[in-house]
Amino acid sequence: MNAVWIDEQLETSARVQNSMKIEREDHKLEKRLCREVGRAIVDFNMIEEGDKVMVCVSGGKDSYAMLDILLKLQKRAPINFELVAVNLDQKQPGFPEHVLPEYLDKLGVPYHIENQDTYSIVTRVIPEGKTLCSLCSRLRRGILYRVAGELGCTKIALGHHRDDMLQTFFLNMFFAAKLKGMPPKLVSDDGKNIIIRPMAYVPEKDLIRWSQVQDFPIIPCTLCGSQENLQRKQVGNMLRDWQKQYPGRIESMFGALQNIVPSHLMDSKRHDFKNIRTTGIADPQGDKAFDDEEFMAPSLAAAGGRAVIGINPLTTGA
Repeated sequence: MNAVWIDEQLETSARVQNSMKIEREDHKLEKRLCREVGRAIVDFNMIEEGDKVMVCVSGGKDSYAMLDILLKLQKRAPINFELVAVNLDQKQPGFPEHVLPEYLDKLGVPYHIENQDTYSIVTRVIPEGKTLCSLCSRLRRGILYRVAGELGCTKIALGHHRDDMLQTFFLNMFFAAKLKGMPPKLVSDDGKNIIIRPMAYVPEKDLIRWSQVQDFPIIPCTLCGSQENLQRKQVGNMLRDWQKQYPGRIESMFGALQNIVPSHLMDSKRHDFKNIRTTGIADPQGDKAFDDEEFMAPSLAAAGGRAVIGINPLTTGA
């Protein structure tokens, strides 16, 4: 045996081990995605026996991942439900019309492509330099609601993830003066459709990785995707900076969305402040809540999957 042959064997062995490690990590990611989507579906009763779910597929990583995961869960679910993929072709210049049909044909999933020139409407109505998202979203929603009725769908699945939901919460707080987020399930504006967000528990970083693993044929958006100064992008950058500086903060904030205490806010429509009376009975949620507390350091394991963020009183303005 010579040194060259030994080096080649060692290099080959290293490549094989690295490939096996990547394969194991990809498998763990797939299991985690399926588990989190399945947990959200169960927690909020998103999909029921006999449902026909319209899966909105835009050509972005999130909607591709949602369709992929729902197809996996459909095969192992204890209930029967249908899936139909729907894409709204908004006639944006340069939109590759062949990409989605070819991909969906390969999957063998039923699908419908709705052709509506909302691009011309949005760009004509909205002045140059202004945000296009609001009008575009309203037009898109109206069309998708109509299509859902025509296809006989009982649920409309959107590809928003955990980070989207947190961003929406902060957008409403910062710019609309509301403690309002993006719910995992709601009745649509027209009162005729139930909207579900099966990826409510899924962090965006997992979707980015899964998109790379699956090599989804991503179609860039030339409307909202081309606007760099959107408030949503600014809030997203803020959250990422916080998470980088204080790991676990996003998990803590997301947990707060599921742990609301109306008596300790200021909305008199949600809590009857005017008629508060003494009871003579100790209340663990009373003014004790304002005492200094000792917060634990972030620990997903110790919090049963939810991080508890440590707060330094000198840095709470960060």
